[in-house]
Amino acid sequence: MNDFWEHRWQNNQTGWDLSSVSPPLAGYAEHIPIAQRKGLSVLIPGCGNGYEAIHLLKLGFSDITMLDIAPTAIERLESRLDRESPGWQTFLRLVNEDFFAHEGSYDLILEQTFFCALNPGLRGDYALKMKQLLAPDGRLSGVLFNREFEGGPPFGGSREEYERLFSPHFRIKKIEPCHNSAEPRAGTEVFVILEKAPDKI
Repeated sequence: MNDFWEHRWQNNQTGWDLSSVSPPLAGYAEHIPIAQRKGLSVLIPGCGNGYEAIHLLKLGFSDITMLDIAPTAIERLESRLDRESPGWQTFLRLVNEDFFAHEGSYDLILEQTFFCALNPGLRGDYALKMKQLLAPDGRLSGVLFNREFEGGPPFGGSREEYERLFSPHFRIKKIEPCHNSAEPRAGTEVFVILEKAPDKI
């Protein structure tokens, strides 16, 4: 899978890229109280061009991890950060790694076009891994498609599927249609807020 995504990046086959921060994620981050931002550890898996990284830095977040399996994606993001956010290394780290091999503990994981890039057979593993990476009471928040695609990636899904997938591991705080999607995705996304549930004894 690493070779697949690296090939896409090297050949500029990145049709999922919005060329800017996703409006729903930007809005969500902006509503997190300023006093909480510096102490919040944040992970963005499948970060790609990482527009969210620069937005979070501007908002005052100071513990951000950007993860991608494709070396070229990480290299391009590093170059952009060097140009647009000097001194970023103090607040943000870049990790070139398979999500399922990643270790850590995060208060917030932001989802943006990562879930839909995975083979649907990995969705159960995704849900479990997300729970493992979250600190107690941590949250997985972001955007998922509420539509189907022919072939893939991207792979689609539905609210009903997400409720079945996540309910064993999370308290579902929100799965609602996005009101502020980027124009190409208008009417096709739901915003989710999932809070890590304690392990059952």
